[in-house]
Amino acid sequence: MKFLDLTKVHLKSGAGGNGCVSFRRAAHEEFGGPDGGNGGQGGDVFAEAVEGLNTLIDFRYQQHFFAKNGRPGMGKQRSGKDGDDIILKVPVGTEILEEDEETIVADLTVVGQRVLLAKGGNGGFGNLHFKSSTNQAPRRANPGQPLIERTVWLRLKLIADAGLLGLPNAGKSTFLAATSNARPKIADYPFTTLHPNLGVVGVDKTEFVMADIPGLIEGAHEGRGIGDQFLGHVERCAVLLHLIDGTSDDVVGDWKTIINELEQYGGELADKPRITALNKIDALDDVEQAEKHNALVVATGGDVHQISGVARDGLTDVLRAIRAAIISRDESEVETEDTGWRP
Repeated sequence: MKFLDLTKVHLKSGAGGNGCVSFRRAAHEEFGGPDGGNGGQGGDVFAEAVEGLNTLIDFRYQQHFFAKNGRPGMGKQRSGKDGDDIILKVPVGTEILEEDEETIVADLTVVGQRVLLAKGGNGGFGNLHFKSSTNQAPRRANPGQPLIERTVWLRLKLIADAGLLGLPNAGKSTFLAATSNARPKIADYPFTTLHPNLGVVGVDKTEFVMADIPGLIEGAHEGRGIGDQFLGHVERCAVLLHLIDGTSDDVVGDWKTIINELEQYGGELADKPRITALNKIDALDDVEQAEKHNALVVATGGDVHQISGVARDGLTDVLRAIRAAIISRDESEVETEDTGWRP
Protein backbone atom coordinates (compact mmCIF):
# COMPACT_ATOMS: atom_id res chain seq x y z
CA MET A 1 0.00 0.00 0.00
CA LYS A 2 1.33 3.43 -0.93
CA PHE A 3 1.84 5.94 1.83
CA LEU A 4 0.35 9.43 1.77
CA ASP A 5 0.34 11.71 4.80
CA LEU A 6 -0.91 15.05 3.41
CA THR A 7 -3.78 15.78 1.06
CA LYS A 8 -6.36 18.45 0.28
CA VAL A 9 -10.10 17.70 0.11
CA HIS A 10 -13.03 19.81 -1.02
CA LEU A 11 -16.28 19.53 0.90
CA LYS A 12 -19.89 20.56 0.40
CA SER A 13 -22.72 19.97 2.82
CA GLY A 14 -26.25 19.53 1.54
CA ALA A 15 -28.63 22.47 1.15
CA GLY A 16 -31.90 22.37 3.03
CA GLY A 17 -35.07 21.55 1.13
CA ASN A 18 -37.63 24.29 0.50
CA GLY A 19 -40.87 24.42 2.44
CA CYS A 20 -44.09 23.75 0.54
CA VAL A 21 -47.14 25.97 -0.01
CA SER A 22 -50.17 23.69 -0.25
CA PHE A 23 -53.83 23.56 0.80
CA ARG A 24 -56.12 20.65 1.45
CA ARG A 25 -58.41 19.83 -1.45
CA ALA A 26 -61.35 17.48 -1.03
CA ALA A 27 -64.88 17.18 -2.43
CA HIS A 28 -66.43 17.80 0.97
CA GLU A 29 -64.03 20.60 1.93
CA GLU A 30 -64.08 23.45 -0.55
CA PHE A 31 -61.76 25.73 1.44
CA GLY A 32 -59.22 23.46 3.07
CA GLY A 33 -56.52 24.79 5.34
CA PRO A 34 -52.77 24.88 4.71
CA ASP A 35 -51.00 21.51 4.66
CA GLY A 36 -47.57 22.30 3.17
CA GLY A 37 -44.77 20.24 4.74
CA ASN A 38 -41.27 21.33 5.78
CA GLY A 39 -38.17 20.80 3.68
CA GLY A 40 -35.64 18.12 4.62
CA GLN A 41 -32.36 18.76 6.40
CA GLY A 42 -29.27 18.93 4.17
CA GLY A 43 -26.64 16.26 4.70
CA ASP A 44 -23.63 16.91 6.96
CA VAL A 45 -19.97 16.16 6.22
CA PHE A 46 -18.03 14.43 9.01
CA ALA A 47 -14.52 13.05 9.47
CA GLU A 48 -14.11 9.97 11.66
CA ALA A 49 -11.01 8.11 12.87
CA VAL A 50 -11.24 4.38 12.17
CA GLU A 51 -9.11 1.30 12.73
CA GLY A 52 -7.16 -0.46 10.01
CA LEU A 53 -5.87 2.62 8.14
CA ASN A 54 -2.35 4.05 8.23
CA THR A 55 -2.33 6.18 5.09
CA LEU A 56 -4.41 8.85 3.36
CA ILE A 57 -3.85 7.33 -0.08
CA ASP A 58 -7.59 6.94 -0.75
CA PHE A 59 -7.96 10.71 -0.79
CA ARG A 60 -5.51 11.03 -3.66
CA TYR A 61 -8.08 9.47 -5.99
CA GLN A 62 -11.17 11.14 -4.54
CA GLN A 63 -10.83 14.68 -3.28
CA HIS A 64 -14.40 16.02 -3.61
CA PHE A 65 -17.10 15.03 -1.13
CA PHE A 66 -20.63 16.38 -1.52
CA ALA A 67 -23.45 15.53 0.87
CA LYS A 68 -27.00 15.24 -0.46
CA ASN A 69 -29.48 18.11 -0.44
CA GLY A 70 -32.66 17.87 1.60
CA ARG A 71 -35.80 17.21 -0.43
CA PRO A 72 -38.54 19.87 -0.60
CA GLY A 73 -41.67 19.56 1.51
CA MET A 74 -44.91 18.32 -0.04
CA GLY A 75 -48.62 18.67 0.45
CA LYS A 76 -50.64 16.67 2.96
CA GLN A 77 -48.17 17.77 5.66
CA ARG A 78 -45.40 15.62 4.24
CA SER A 79 -41.87 16.70 5.13
CA GLY A 80 -39.07 16.30 2.64
CA LYS A 81 -36.47 13.58 3.11
CA ASP A 82 -33.23 14.56 4.84
CA GLY A 83 -30.09 14.48 2.71
CA ASP A 84 -27.60 11.68 3.32
CA ASP A 85 -24.50 12.51 5.35
CA ILE A 86 -20.93 11.97 4.13
CA ILE A 87 -18.33 10.47 6.47
CA LEU A 88 -14.63 10.72 5.61
CA LYS A 89 -12.92 7.72 7.19
CA VAL A 90 -9.37 8.65 8.17
CA PRO A 91 -6.54 6.95 10.11
CA VAL A 92 -6.13 7.57 13.80
CA GLY A 93 -3.67 10.45 14.20
CA THR A 94 -5.10 12.60 11.41
CA GLU A 95 -5.09 16.35 11.86
CA ILE A 96 -7.60 18.46 9.96
CA LEU A 97 -6.33 21.90 8.94
CA GLU A 98 -7.91 24.95 7.36
CA GLU A 99 -6.96 25.84 3.80
CA ASP A 100 -4.04 27.93 5.12
CA GLU A 101 -2.42 24.63 6.31
CA GLU A 102 -1.78 26.17 9.74
CA THR A 103 -5.07 26.51 11.62
CA ILE A 104 -5.98 23.18 13.23
CA VAL A 105 -9.67 22.30 13.03
CA ALA A 106 -9.46 18.95 14.80
CA ASP A 107 -6.98 16.27 15.84
CA LEU A 108 -8.44 12.76 15.65
CA THR A 109 -6.37 10.62 18.02
CA VAL A 110 -8.93 8.04 19.20
CA VAL A 111 -10.81 5.38 17.25
CA GLY A 112 -14.40 6.50 16.77
CA GLN A 113 -13.65 10.19 17.30
CA ARG A 114 -15.76 12.23 14.90
CA VAL A 115 -15.82 15.91 13.94
CA LEU A 116 -18.38 17.90 11.94
CA LEU A 117 -16.68 19.67 9.03
CA ALA A 118 -19.64 21.09 7.10
CA LYS A 119 -23.14 21.46 8.55
CA GLY A 120 -26.08 20.78 6.27
CA GLY A 121 -28.64 23.54 5.75
CA ASN A 122 -31.91 23.43 7.70
CA GLY A 123 -35.05 22.71 5.74
CA GLY A 124 -37.51 25.55 5.19
CA PHE A 125 -40.90 25.69 6.91
CA GLY A 126 -43.99 24.87 4.89
CA ASN A 127 -47.04 27.15 4.99
CA LEU A 128 -48.67 24.96 7.65
CA HIS A 129 -46.06 26.28 10.10
CA PHE A 130 -47.27 29.86 9.57
CA LYS A 131 -50.97 29.21 10.24
CA SER A 132 -52.31 31.31 13.11
CA SER A 133 -55.58 32.62 14.49
CA THR A 134 -55.21 35.75 12.41
CA ASN A 135 -53.85 34.09 9.28
CA GLN A 136 -55.81 30.95 8.50
CA ALA A 137 -54.50 30.55 4.96
CA PRO A 138 -50.86 31.63 4.80
CA ARG A 139 -49.32 31.55 1.35
CA ARG A 140 -45.70 31.73 2.41
CA ALA A 141 -43.02 29.12 2.98
CA ASN A 142 -39.34 29.36 3.81
CA PRO A 143 -36.57 28.33 1.41
CA GLY A 144 -34.03 25.85 2.71
CA GLN A 145 -30.78 27.17 4.10
CA PRO A 146 -27.84 27.12 1.67
CA LEU A 147 -25.05 24.56 1.72
CA ILE A 148 -21.59 25.13 3.21
CA GLU A 149 -18.55 24.73 0.97
CA ARG A 150 -15.00 24.56 2.30
CA THR A 151 -11.55 23.17 1.57
CA VAL A 152 -9.46 21.49 4.27
CA TRP A 153 -6.16 19.64 4.51
CA LEU A 154 -5.77 16.20 6.05
CA ARG A 155 -2.37 15.61 7.66
CA LEU A 156 -1.48 12.25 9.15
CA LYS A 157 0.88 12.01 12.10
CA LEU A 158 1.48 8.39 12.97
CA ILE A 159 0.70 7.40 16.53
CA ALA A 160 3.62 5.44 17.93
CA ASP A 161 5.14 5.05 21.39
CA ALA A 162 8.72 5.45 20.17
CA GLY A 163 10.35 6.99 17.12
CA LEU A 164 13.60 6.19 15.32
CA LEU A 165 15.82 9.09 14.28
CA GLY A 166 19.10 9.22 12.43
CA LEU A 167 20.87 10.26 9.27
CA PRO A 168 20.26 8.24 6.10
CA ASN A 169 21.78 4.77 6.30
CA ALA A 170 22.11 4.86 10.10
CA GLY A 171 20.51 1.41 10.29
CA LYS A 172 17.00 2.39 11.41
CA SER A 173 15.16 -0.02 9.11
CA THR A 174 17.49 -2.86 10.06
CA PHE A 175 16.89 -2.11 13.74
CA LEU A 176 13.10 -2.11 13.26
CA ALA A 177 13.20 -5.35 11.29
CA ALA A 178 15.37 -7.00 13.94
CA THR A 179 13.15 -6.00 16.85
CA SER A 180 9.61 -6.06 15.48
CA ASN A 181 7.18 -7.61 13.03
CA ALA A 182 7.78 -4.83 10.49
CA ARG A 183 9.54 -5.67 7.22
CA PRO A 184 10.84 -2.37 5.83
CA LYS A 185 12.97 -2.18 2.71
CA ILE A 186 16.65 -2.46 3.62
CA ALA A 187 19.64 -1.67 1.43
CA ASP A 188 23.10 -0.15 1.74
CA TYR A 189 22.33 3.29 0.31
CA PRO A 190 20.74 6.48 1.65
CA PHE A 191 17.00 7.05 1.61
CA THR A 192 16.04 3.40 1.38
CA THR A 193 13.05 4.33 3.55
CA LEU A 194 10.84 6.72 1.61
CA HIS A 195 7.86 6.61 3.95
CA PRO A 196 7.37 5.87 7.66
CA ASN A 197 7.14 2.28 8.86
CA LEU A 198 5.43 1.05 12.01
CA GLY A 199 6.39 -2.05 13.95
CA VAL A 200 5.16 -3.71 17.12
CA VAL A 201 8.19 -4.30 19.35
CA GLY A 202 8.19 -6.80 22.21
CA VAL A 203 10.45 -6.95 25.26
CA ASP A 204 9.96 -8.62 28.65
CA LYS A 205 6.42 -9.76 27.68
CA THR A 206 5.30 -6.22 26.89
CA GLU A 207 4.74 -4.56 23.53
CA PHE A 208 4.92 -1.04 22.14
CA VAL A 209 4.74 0.59 18.71
CA MET A 210 7.84 2.04 17.09
CA ALA A 211 7.99 4.28 14.00
CA ASP A 212 10.91 4.39 11.59
CA ILE A 213 10.90 7.63 9.59
CA PRO A 214 13.02 8.47 6.56
CA GLY A 215 16.56 9.62 7.30
CA LEU A 216 17.04 13.30 8.00
CA ILE A 217 19.73 15.49 6.51
CA GLU A 218 21.03 18.91 7.43
CA GLY A 219 18.36 21.47 6.61
CA ALA A 220 15.48 18.98 6.85
CA HIS A 221 13.48 21.37 9.05
CA GLU A 222 13.39 23.72 6.03
CA GLY A 223 12.18 20.96 3.71
CA ARG A 224 15.52 19.80 2.33
CA GLY A 225 16.00 16.18 1.34
CA ILE A 226 12.85 14.18 1.76
CA GLY A 227 11.38 17.08 3.73
CA ASP A 228 10.49 18.18 7.20
CA GLN A 229 7.00 16.70 7.09
CA PHE A 230 8.35 13.40 8.37
CA LEU A 231 9.38 14.98 11.65
CA GLY A 232 5.69 15.34 12.38
CA HIS A 233 5.37 11.56 12.62
CA VAL A 234 7.48 11.46 15.78
CA GLU A 235 5.81 14.44 17.50
CA ARG A 236 3.42 12.11 19.34
CA CYS A 237 6.09 9.64 20.52
CA ALA A 238 6.98 9.28 24.18
CA VAL A 239 10.67 8.75 23.45
CA LEU A 240 13.07 9.04 20.51
CA LEU A 241 15.80 6.52 19.75
CA HIS A 242 18.65 8.30 18.00
CA LEU A 243 20.77 5.85 16.01
CA ILE A 244 24.26 6.88 14.92
CA ASP A 245 26.15 5.05 12.20
CA GLY A 246 29.24 3.60 13.88
CA THR A 247 31.04 3.39 10.52
CA SER A 248 30.82 7.18 10.05
CA ASP A 249 34.06 9.18 10.21
CA ASP A 250 32.43 11.81 12.45
CA VAL A 251 29.90 10.27 14.83
CA VAL A 252 29.72 13.41 16.99
CA GLY A 253 29.05 15.56 13.95
CA ASP A 254 26.28 13.20 12.85
CA TRP A 255 24.74 13.39 16.31
CA LYS A 256 24.84 17.21 16.30
CA THR A 257 23.20 17.38 12.86
CA ILE A 258 20.08 15.54 14.05
CA ILE A 259 19.91 17.46 17.34
CA ASN A 260 20.07 20.73 15.45
CA GLU A 261 17.23 19.67 13.15
CA LEU A 262 15.06 18.79 16.15
CA GLU A 263 15.74 22.16 17.75
CA GLN A 264 15.10 24.08 14.54
CA TYR A 265 11.86 22.20 13.90
CA GLY A 266 10.51 23.69 17.12
CA GLY A 267 7.63 22.64 19.33
CA GLU A 268 8.11 19.93 21.92
CA LEU A 269 10.16 17.65 19.69
CA ALA A 270 13.56 18.88 20.90
CA ASP A 271 12.55 18.37 24.54
CA LYS A 272 11.35 14.79 24.19
CA PRO A 273 13.32 12.09 26.02
CA ARG A 274 16.04 10.70 23.78
CA ILE A 275 18.04 7.51 23.91
CA THR A 276 21.29 7.53 21.98
CA ALA A 277 22.77 4.39 20.46
CA LEU A 278 25.97 3.78 18.51
CA ASN A 279 24.90 1.34 15.81
CA LYS A 280 26.81 -1.11 13.57
CA ILE A 281 29.39 -1.97 16.23
CA ASP A 282 29.84 -5.33 14.51
CA ALA A 283 31.74 -3.44 11.78
CA LEU A 284 34.18 -1.83 14.25
CA ASP A 285 37.25 -3.18 15.98
CA ASP A 286 37.53 -2.81 19.76
CA VAL A 287 39.72 0.31 19.69
CA GLU A 288 37.55 2.12 17.13
CA GLN A 289 34.39 1.21 19.00
CA ALA A 290 35.76 2.50 22.31
CA GLU A 291 36.96 5.78 20.77
CA LYS A 292 33.65 6.56 19.08
CA HIS A 293 31.61 5.51 22.11
CA ASN A 294 33.65 7.72 24.45
CA ALA A 295 33.38 10.68 22.06
CA LEU A 296 29.58 10.36 22.03
CA VAL A 297 29.38 10.04 25.80
CA VAL A 298 31.28 13.30 26.16
CA ALA A 299 29.16 15.06 23.50
CA THR A 300 25.79 13.88 24.80
CA GLY A 301 26.59 14.08 28.48
CA GLY A 302 24.75 10.84 29.11
CA ASP A 303 24.65 7.11 28.45
CA VAL A 304 25.21 5.82 24.93
CA HIS A 305 24.12 2.28 24.07
CA GLN A 306 26.25 0.15 21.79
CA ILE A 307 24.23 -2.02 19.45
CA SER A 308 24.18 -3.89 16.17
CA GLY A 309 20.92 -4.46 14.33
CA VAL A 310 22.54 -7.03 12.06
CA ALA A 311 24.29 -9.03 14.80
CA ARG A 312 21.44 -8.27 17.29
CA ASP A 313 23.94 -7.14 19.93
CA GLY A 314 22.66 -4.89 22.72
CA LEU A 315 19.08 -4.76 21.41
CA THR A 316 17.38 -6.01 24.57
CA ASP A 317 18.98 -3.36 26.77
CA VAL A 318 18.03 -0.49 24.48
CA LEU A 319 14.45 -1.81 24.16
CA ARG A 320 14.18 -1.94 27.93
CA ALA A 321 15.33 1.68 28.14
CA ILE A 322 12.70 2.67 25.58
CA ARG A 323 10.01 0.78 27.44
CA ALA A 324 10.97 2.49 30.71
CA ALA A 325 10.59 5.90 29.08
CA ILE A 326 7.16 4.95 27.72
CA ILE A 327 6.00 3.76 31.14
CA SER A 328 7.26 7.02 32.68
CA ARG A 329 5.24 9.01 30.12
CA ASP A 330 2.09 6.97 30.76
CA GLU A 331 2.39 7.39 34.52
CA SER A 332 2.86 11.15 34.24
CA GLU A 333 -0.22 11.42 32.01
CA VAL A 334 -2.29 9.50 34.56
CA GLU A 335 -1.12 11.83 37.33
CA THR A 336 -1.98 14.87 35.21
CA GLU A 337 -5.48 13.58 34.45
CA ASP A 338 -6.17 12.51 38.04
CA THR A 339 -7.59 15.65 39.61
CA GLY A 340 -9.87 13.89 42.09
CA TRP A 341 -10.07 15.04 45.71
CA ARG A 342 -8.05 13.21 48.31
CA PRO A 343 -8.41 13.51 52.09
